[in-house]
Amino acid sequence: MTTAWIVLATIAFYFLLLFIISWITGRKADNAGFFTGNRKSPWYMVAIAMIGASISGVTFISVPGAVYAGSYSYMQMVLGFFVGSLIVALVLIPMFYKMNLVSIYGYLENRFGVGSYKTGAWFFFVSKMLGASVRFFVVCVVLQTLVFEPLGMPFEVNVVLTVALIWLYSFQGGVKSLIWTDSLKTFCLVISVVCCIVYIAKSLNLGIGELPSAIAADHTSRIFFFDDPNDGKYFWKQFIAGIFMVIATTGLDQDLMQRTLSCKNYRESQKNMIVSSGIQIFIIGLFLVLGTLLYMYSGDNLPMKDGKPVGDAVFGNVAWSNGFPIFIGVMFIIGLIAAAYSAAGSALTALTTSFTVDILQADKHGDDARLTRTRKMVHVGMSVCMVAVIIVFYYLNNDSAINAVYSLAAYTYGPILGMFIFGLACRRKVRDRLVPVVCVVSPLICFVLQQNSEQWFGGYQISFELLIINALVTVLGLCMLIKKD
Repeated sequence: MTTAWIVLATIAFYFLLLFIISWITGRKADNAGFFTGNRKSPWYMVAIAMIGASISGVTFISVPGAVYAGSYSYMQMVLGFFVGSLIVALVLIPMFYKMNLVSIYGYLENRFGVGSYKTGAWFFFVSKMLGASVRFFVVCVVLQTLVFEPLGMPFEVNVVLTVALIWLYSFQGGVKSLIWTDSLKTFCLVISVVCCIVYIAKSLNLGIGELPSAIAADHTSRIFFFDDPNDGKYFWKQFIAGIFMVIATTGLDQDLMQRTLSCKNYRESQKNMIVSSGIQIFIIGLFLVLGTLLYMYSGDNLPMKDGKPVGDAVFGNVAWSNGFPIFIGVMFIIGLIAAAYSAAGSALTALTTSFTVDILQADKHGDDARLTRTRKMVHVGMSVCMVAVIIVFYYLNNDSAINAVYSLAAYTYGPILGMFIFGLACRRKVRDRLVPVVCVVSPLICFVLQQNSEQWFGGYQISFELLIINALVTVLGLCMLIKKD
């Protein structure tokens, strides 16, 4: 019970800081401030905010936990992330600024037509809602164990209260506030991980000079896997998938691009993108090192389920174990909520923007007061929808959280990526009214391929490259819709 009250006090203090920052930066925000930050955000603040936005509660929990089964293979994908960020910075960002877009899916209307535009917006809505809910689900499970269960509260109350807090600090300022609140979250995230690494290393009698060699000697620290092309950890699978994953989930994602497009011009936006992706490699490296230390410290005392270690539970179990001071548990909670609330708050803002601008097209009515009312109502609706999805996922979950997130991204971002690839690579017109059919059929084909890949292709496992396959199937479908005239 004492732990529950300590966690509640930590969350309350953190949210007090968020509310103060949000009120100061967003109290005078108009619709332009909510949607684009009035295009006045300093690029270096956006770069700091992007780090917190891209590292979610899933990363905080699952990346260290996945070290036991996957070693440091995730770093292969992270290196691909950097290359993908360069492509986004050099190709997509100048185009979006040139078109002066509020929502990046406005490109699809300009290139193909209304059918493609609405299709892209709906696929983003489904992908972001499911992805953000899965990420936030991980945090809610931890909070349920540490806080709500000891207090006798059900999981549903946990979800409603936490989403309500996120809605409170994000409903007024939107992007204008998120740039500054996410910068705070990035700072808290890095400090918490570093503190945990230092203390666990000290508990293992490892000094700063001894730590690198101890990590390198552990069997979990292998980074590169070139030996088996059929393996899901094979280097080129992960590296190439990482490139396209960032293009799809950052460059073609209204959530992260909404921050990027709040910079003053495309040059500053490019600097933000490249700097933040470079720093992210270092921070993910810290998470992986933390994972090795957690398993070294735990030894044989790992949380188990069905005879297998539960990676997502390792960090929390160690941080709140009897051998550790309360300070480490508090730092764990600060890092967790910093990562989780950053992702959920920005997702609500992006979902509100896309639904209001792309699907309802409320910005085309010319009435600013009406647009404000619509935006606020949509913001509430997105919050309610997220609560419902998290609760459903709680009862259906049977997979590692990080794999679930990327599987969802591969199926839902694939058609968006395919439409943008076709649009940029080919100038031909297509039959716009049939584009939604192609975008629905493509993930279904990919699902069948993934389920049968080992049987059909001699043991080959389709993993994160599913996104690329999905995009290519979409491109082929669009080629079949090219107008002959």
